[in-house]
Amino acid sequence: MKTRIELEVTLVASNSDTIYHVLSYIKAHPNQVTIAPGEYDNAIVMYLNDTVKLGNPEIYFPSHKLMVNRMAPEFISMNNELLDYFHDKTKVKDSSYHELWVTTSHLAKRNKYLVDLSFE
Repeated sequence: MKTRIELEVTLVASNSDTIYHVLSYIKAHPNQVTIAPGEYDNAIVMYLNDTVKLGNPEIYFPSHKLMVNRMAPEFISMNNELLDYFHDKTKVKDSSYHELWVTTSHLAKRNKYLVDLSFE
C-alpha cells in the first residue's frame, strides 16, 4: 500500500558547513548510507539512518518538509574533490557542472534522512 507524503519546500542559497560535513560523513561511511540513482541522470539520492548525529538537523533536515539549497559557487570550488566523488555516481559522465542543488529532509516515519544531490 502506497501512502502519500506531503512535503513543504523551503529554498535557500547556501555555503553550508553542515552540508559539507554530511557529504564528508557519507563518503567516509558508505556502509551507513543507501545511495540510489536519482530520477534524473544528473542526480543521486541518499538515505541515512536518523540515528546518525548531524549538525543542525532542525534546519537542514526538517521533518516532512524539503529543504532545498542552491550551493554557492564558492562551496563548489572549495569542495570540488568531494563533489566529484558524488558526481561520479550519477549517470552523467562528463565532469562539467556549475551548480549544485542539495535537497534534504527527515523522513520521520521511515527513520531516515534524505540527501538528494542534483548537478547542473
